[in-house]
Amino acid sequence: MSFTQKHLLGIEPLHPMEITAILDLADQYVDLNRREQKHSDALQGLTQINMFFENSTRTQASFELAGKRLGADVMNMAMQASSIKKGETLIDTALTLNAMHPDLLVVRHPHSGAVDLLAQKVNCAVLNAGDGKHEHPTQALLDALTIRRAKGRLHRLNIAICGDIAHSRVARSNLILLGKMENRVRLVGPPTLMPSQIDQFGVEVYHDMEEGLKDVDVVMMLRLQKERMDGGFIPSEREYYHRYGLDAEKLSHAKDDAIVMHPGPMNRGVEIDGTIADDINRSVIQEQVEMGVAVRMAAMDLLARNLRAALAATKDVEV
Repeated sequence: MSFTQKHLLGIEPLHPMEITAILDLADQYVDLNRREQKHSDALQGLTQINMFFENSTRTQASFELAGKRLGADVMNMAMQASSIKKGETLIDTALTLNAMHPDLLVVRHPHSGAVDLLAQKVNCAVLNAGDGKHEHPTQALLDALTIRRAKGRLHRLNIAICGDIAHSRVARSNLILLGKMENRVRLVGPPTLMPSQIDQFGVEVYHDMEEGLKDVDVVMMLRLQKERMDGGFIPSEREYYHRYGLDAEKLSHAKDDAIVMHPGPMNRGVEIDGTIADDINRSVIQEQVEMGVAVRMAAMDLLARNLRAALAATKDVEV
């Protein structure tokens, strides 16, 4: 099965074989990125616009680097200084951009569903770089690639996702992807940081770290999303670290070869102990950053292929 999507708005629409197609191509781009000459012409002649309505370091830099290495003309829009601040609607912004004929639009937005709405108004391929508490598909894909390269497979693993599940789009996308690939997923965290209707997720839920980490292959820590909290979800950061921060004692309950992940940015001493984060034998956090560039290259490459195929089909019909 080939990759058939017009946009990459979430993990939910993807078939497991499409996920595998992205990861397989990303593996090739990992090799390219480790060479002295890191450039490809996969997006030569195409225009990529990055629209980040939320601040980002890793994701925006990763998408920008990915586009440039593939040969695209890349433009970063400063949305904090855009016409949105003057009262222009998201739809009007989309229509304005569409008139410029971009080929790839990368969007991060604080509201769930905003990226999907924008995708309905433009003629180009749209990639969701995170929308509210909804999804962050390329983060889940880069996490999947990191796991597959570290463990040699991406199925039938025991994986614990720990921390602020309720406010995390990373957790949601990972839950969907890991479930599609037949893994056993556990959610670990305080009751106040679990989503409502958690029973509908079809996963195991633990409120004790030692129980939740017992015999897992992968420990995925999440950042406390303080900017999305509007109440007292935790007593204090010190108490949170004591009960849910990953340290050597808690990690000892996982398998001896369990890997440690974190999407970043990390709050050391809150979600994770610094020595664990820097442990070259257990932590794959820096590998996640590297895989992010390769996965985003693969996703844009596949979407561009579909875009070109659609344009070619339209020209054939016109003829």
